[in-house]
Amino acid sequence: MHMPRNYDIAELRRLDIAHHLPAQADWQEIENLGGSRIITHAEGCYIHDGDGNRILDGMAGLWCVNVGYGRDELADVAAEQMRELPYYNSFFKTANPPAVLLADKISSLTGGRLPHVFFNSSGSEANDTIFRLVRQYWKLKGEPKRQTFISRINAYHGSTLAGVGLGGMKAMHNIGGDPIPGVEHVRQPYWYNEGRDMSPEAFGTACAEAIESKILEVGPENVAAFIGEPVQGAGGVIIPPANYWPQVEAICRKYGILMICDEVICGFGRTGNMWGHETMGVKPDIIAMAKGLSSGYLPISAVAVSADIIKVMKTGGDFVHGYTYSGHPVSAAVALRNIEIMEREGLVEKVRSETGPYLAKALATLNDHPLVGEARSVGLLGAVEIVADKATGARFGGAEGTAGPMVRDICIANGLMVRGIRDSIVMCPPLIITTSQIDDLVGIIRKSLDEAEPKLRAF
Repeated sequence: MHMPRNYDIAELRRLDIAHHLPAQADWQEIENLGGSRIITHAEGCYIHDGDGNRILDGMAGLWCVNVGYGRDELADVAAEQMRELPYYNSFFKTANPPAVLLADKISSLTGGRLPHVFFNSSGSEANDTIFRLVRQYWKLKGEPKRQTFISRINAYHGSTLAGVGLGGMKAMHNIGGDPIPGVEHVRQPYWYNEGRDMSPEAFGTACAEAIESKILEVGPENVAAFIGEPVQGAGGVIIPPANYWPQVEAICRKYGILMICDEVICGFGRTGNMWGHETMGVKPDIIAMAKGLSSGYLPISAVAVSADIIKVMKTGGDFVHGYTYSGHPVSAAVALRNIEIMEREGLVEKVRSETGPYLAKALATLNDHPLVGEARSVGLLGAVEIVADKATGARFGGAEGTAGPMVRDICIANGLMVRGIRDSIVMCPPLIITTSQIDDLVGIIRKSLDEAEPKLRAF
């Protein structure tokens, strides 16, 4: 492990308040707290802050550090590529070796079904690319009225204008005015919160039928695509009933609309298969990916597209879209080596056969806790629903959002980084996590629930 630098943490916190604007944050709250928590170094599944705390990273950074921290070979390949070709664009009928080789590798990871790859720097940019590409595809195909995307309430597809529009989070829509037009939102397949009066199968069917109803309401001739995360990550690790996605695919095929899977969180082994859509048993026309593509070591994202779509796109001349860092050679080189590490160490298979099932069993032990309404997981994606009444599912404070942040903060104080989403604690640890570390993770959640209970009952 590299020795951490001796930072002046108090000065960094002062500068953080004075100049640094953190993402998705209440800046006044951070000032009131005396500045952000300063993360100084990390190794394996652990992060360290400037106050000397060692924290088990139950979120793999932001759903992304799949191969864990401290991989020297990723640093080495980045340095080697920087010396050889630190940057060049893909605008001027040019390409670079790592980008071309990575496109080939991604194509092979889709089984050749999605052989064409467009690079960007973030998941948000990937979904912007999809938004423009799909609308141009239908225009070139002679159906220019097909403009409307169907997405889901509480979906997350990024923070750009197109990403926020495709997403279905009201809090994000409220910042900057109404979302962009041309996106319709339907109910989400969130069984615990919205469907417990039905069997999971009946609820899955009802949620799929909501998509068909929306298609008929808008007019099939006006619908371009349906977009969805195989598992809604930022929405709260919402795992749909098993029959949901196959029905969604059948509906898309029935009306001739494109099916898009946002694999930004679910891709690269997270659900126990290379892709979340494999876990759900469907075959999309387009996928977005980012995060686990490079394990977060450098910014990169990609869009993989079917041959049929690109055949049509090639009839239209220039696709006037792209970014300065599309196909960045250093990011692409790191992503290639990251995938090599995953394959060499059998991480996807490990999640599928060992650590994913182990996490499911470990989380199930929390079901006897008086605050736990449901503990659920798929692969190494998990969530614990916190309730005031197990029988009714009633929330603390009479509404959602009281318990999640409180239990999250207690978990972090106890040495586990998790995320609080409404009244859920969600987790997404590095794919290298061991079974003993999973025991630690679940043990800290139980301890934190115990500590939170008297405070929550006092509301």
